[in-house]
Amino acid sequence: MSRRRRCKRRLVKFIQNVRQLVTGTLSPDNEDEEQDRIVVRRHRPENLERLLNQSRFTKRELQILYKGFKSECPSGIVNEDAFKTIYAQFFPGGDVSKYAHILFSAFDTDQNGTLSFEEFVGGLSVLLRGPVEEKLHWAFDLYDLNKDGYITKEEMLDVLKAIYDMMGKNIHPLLKEEAPRQHMEMFFQKMDQNQDGVITVEEFIDTCQKVSSLIRIESAIPVDDHALHN
Repeated sequence: MSRRRRCKRRLVKFIQNVRQLVTGTLSPDNEDEEQDRIVVRRHRPENLERLLNQSRFTKRELQILYKGFKSECPSGIVNEDAFKTIYAQFFPGGDVSKYAHILFSAFDTDQNGTLSFEEFVGGLSVLLRGPVEEKLHWAFDLYDLNKDGYITKEEMLDVLKAIYDMMGKNIHPLLKEEAPRQHMEMFFQKMDQNQDGVITVEEFIDTCQKVSSLIRIESAIPVDDHALHN
């Protein structure tokens, strides 16, 4: 088995461990905990304390995350192809390529084409533990594909199409081909408060807070929202 394929398989297992972490079902025995401590000492990041202060994870949670991210894939970075492979495990009935690309870009804050542990933790911290307004800021950036501070109809349509492609056969009943555009027009009618053809972050957050069912923030890791604070 090639090193790249082995790394991808281990990263998939790691994502499953993250799901257990945030749902409170990850309970390693004493032997596993000792192994965690050994691995963390071997690969301890220089800025672990800074991550502890900046994220909403505990030291133990960061150790588990770091073990999976670094020790299972020694390069310490994840490229977009590996990220797509991971994400595809959760949506076997759909095409995740477009949405995974959008999501990867949202996590890749320095836009260098790779995902570091610090970027991964930063995104997870917002999505899993952040307050509503911070999550909405993150979601706005996801839709703002060219990062100019505005969401256009074309950008929202591209994201919605990517989401529906990802869901694939998991959507019942199956949506008609024109559904993404119809939903985009509905969203824009509600969000574009001054009718200037673009959505600002203020308009986006204000509308989402008023209409909680309007838009769902897509998480990088599919988890039950009720389990995030366990």
